[in-house]
This record gives sequence, structure tokens and C-alpha cells, in this order.
Amino acid sequence: MAMPDPLVRKIIHIDMDAFFAAVEERDDSMLKDRPVIVGGDPNSRGVVATCNYAARRFGIHSAMTASRAKVLCPDAVFVRPRMEVYREVSRQVMGVLRSVTPQVEPLSLDEAYLDVTELLLPDVYARDIARDIQRKITLETDLTASAGVSYNKLLAKLASDWRKPNGLMVIPPERGADFLAELPVRKLHGIGPSTAAKMEGLNIHKVSDLRVYSRQQLVVFFGKVGSWYHDVSHGIDHRPVEPFRKRQSVGYERTFPEDLCDPAEIRACIYEMADKAIGRLQVLQSAGKTVTLKIRLRDFRTITRSRSIAGYVQNRSDLDDLLPWLMEKTITEQPVRLLGVTISSLVSRESLPPEQIALGL
Repeated sequence: MAMPDPLVRKIIHIDMDAFFAAVEERDDSMLKDRPVIVGGDPNSRGVVATCNYAARRFGIHSAMTASRAKVLCPDAVFVRPRMEVYREVSRQVMGVLRSVTPQVEPLSLDEAYLDVTELLLPDVYARDIARDIQRKITLETDLTASAGVSYNKLLAKLASDWRKPNGLMVIPPERGADFLAELPVRKLHGIGPSTAAKMEGLNIHKVSDLRVYSRQQLVVFFGKVGSWYHDVSHGIDHRPVEPFRKRQSVGYERTFPEDLCDPAEIRACIYEMADKAIGRLQVLQSAGKTVTLKIRLRDFRTITRSRSIAGYVQNRSDLDDLLPWLMEKTITEQPVRLLGVTISSLVSRESLPPEQIALGL
């Protein structure tokens, strides 16, 4: 079995705990210790954007209909998203991370990778840096974050999810392969529900099952991406932390555990994804020219429609002008298994003329 290079980078993945819901609890003391759901109206066609851990104990999860969440937890408090507030808190969090190292790659409003390899000294360990980051985030925002520390992005992200909330887990090189072995393959980066289903047809359920096949065999089964599946199953991930990576697009998509059949519910989900896409755009301090809506139907047919604007997409109101047309061109009476919203042809907001920069960002 190929082993990772022990001279490796030291990567930290920071992930805020139930971010939107935690901000709401922080700002309203009446919500403390109650199940909190951030999303749409449970009495209409709203959708759950996220929820706190008290609500998750009832089986509630993101993209569930708000009405279903209300059935599962009648005492839950439903709160409409306040994206501007979340973006401001995100700026505080990212400021904390960049005070530690410039090697920060934001993934969304509430998570990022850091490469702290160059900060390490004989008496300074990556786990200590991670603990210090957690402490600083709490002091700055009165919120908690979980941290994962490992020798690559794959394992750092998995580790950050292992002891939530407010947890810290370290996976050193000598433990990486063993940690992965018993995980379901769907936990690996790049393996979605449809790929996981195909793997199950090959009797591949756990990461250890994936290792039975050679790189060549996995390429035959899955195409070029099979080489990636081979590497990550052995704990190998050479992707660098890219703080200044020029992104061509940002977006959000989700495959649903159950097909969506109600057009109103589909539209509500699309608007929730639009919020997430705008959040990622603003974390990168970027603007985009083109918006694409992607819908995958029950029979796996995929419909995509794009539309560009003369100016730039920078905030949710810009998307609100485009989404109705895109939805009209894509939503059918067929059940939907996947939805996605992407903003592309990105430029830095710093490069825009002053009159084109949206206020309040």
C-alpha cells in the first residue's frame, strides 16, 4: 500500500459549528437550548437551510421541507436567514484565520483550509495552532468552530467533522490509512450519491473495499476520476491550499435523498442554494457575469440553462433578477434528484469600476 510522505504539509480545516443557527442563538437569548431551524416558513413551501444540534437530534437536516421539519419537531423555532449578518461574521472568522497565516483557502462562509507547515517549530505543533484558532474565533465572535488537523486536505476535512461541536481531531500520517478503512465510500471527497450507488453495485461499500481494486481497474470502472478514487482510498491527496487561486466559478449543488416533486419546493431549494452561492462569491470578494441553473431529473437527464448580464452579479438581488427566467426554462413536472446554482466568469471586485461595486458588501 502506498504511504503518504511524512515530510508533508500540516493542514488545518476549520468548520464553524451549525453556523447560521449558532449566529441566531448568539443574537437571541430566547433561542438558547431550543431546536432552531434557519430556513423557510413551515406553513408554506419553505426549506430548511440549516439547523442547530438540538434540532438535528429529531432527524432534521438541510434541504428538508420546513413543513416536514415541523412535524418531526413541533416545538422548533423557525428563523428566516439573515445572510448579511452571516457574511459579516464570516469576515470576522476569516480575519482570525489570516492573522495566523496568509495560506488560507476559504471554501464557504463557514469553513476554510489553512497550511501551517511553515509555522511549525520544535515546540510548536499544528494541533496547538488549531486550538489557538478555535480560542480566537470564540473570543472574536462568541461562536465555536471545530478543527481537523492532518497531512492533507482530505483527512483534515474528515477530522473536523469527527468531534463536532467545538471539537479537535488530529490524524497523523501513520494513522491515515487505518482511519479511512472503515468509512463508507460516500464520505470520500468527490464521491456523490450516484457514484456511491454504482460502487455498491461492485460490492464497494467501505474505503477498504475500494482498495481491493487497482488504479487501472478503477479507471476502467469510473474513467479518469478512478485514479483519484484510488489515491484517496489510500489517504493520498496532493491538492495544495490555494489562497490566491483564480476561481472561474462558484456555486452550490445538492443531490437529495428523496426526489423533489413539488415545483414550489424546488423553487424554494433553488433560492436557498442561490444564497449559498452568493455567500461563496462574497467570501472570495468576486463578482460574476453568468448564472447557471442545473437540474437533474429522476431518470438522470440533466437540464442546464445559463444567462449573463451586462453588469456583474454581486448580491442576492442580482440573482433574483435572473432566477425566475432560469427556473421557467428548467423546471418541469418531472421529479428532481439534484439542483445546482453556479455563478461564473468571475472577476475580482477590486477590478470593478467604483460605480459597479455593490454597496454594503
